[in-house]
Amino acid sequence: MNDKGFSLIELIIVVVIIGIIAAIAVPNFLAARRSASQASAVSSIRLISSAQETYQITTGTGNFGSLVQLRNDRLIDDVLATGAKSGYTYSITTFNSTSTNPSVFNAYANAAIFGTSPVSTGSRNYYVNESGTIYENSAGQDNPPDATSNTDRTIVNGTPLAR
Repeated sequence: MNDKGFSLIELIIVVVIIGIIAAIAVPNFLAARRSASQASAVSSIRLISSAQETYQITTGTGNFGSLVQLRNDRLIDDVLATGAKSGYTYSITTFNSTSTNPSVFNAYANAAIFGTSPVSTGSRNYYVNESGTIYENSAGQDNPPDATSNTDRTIVNGTPLAR
């Protein structure tokens, strides 16, 4: 008899080999995706900082803007203005200038799913304010980098990101 094709054993061996390759490749792929999300977050938070600087000296007349205001002035794209991009959530708080305090802002980029698990979108949170220095930490969702208050701009829970 002259049978053509593969035997069941040969097919099982091929499936096992593919499974082993997938078991090695998938975690590396997920780590690369998480790294790309973090790089995107740094780029986006840097863009927000630049957009705030531009907004303050033009439309803002000395004050900083929200994500929507920055988008309306075409300083950031529509995707970033929604507050969610590449596995990170973005938010801005602004404090307008008063007779005793200058205008300040806080911008946050927090991983939507924090950690190093296969489904996490990032293992670092990012922060920037009117100084333009980006801060990061890996302390978790409950402790993102932040300024002490709108009058005391001391940064807590963060270290400056190397440029």
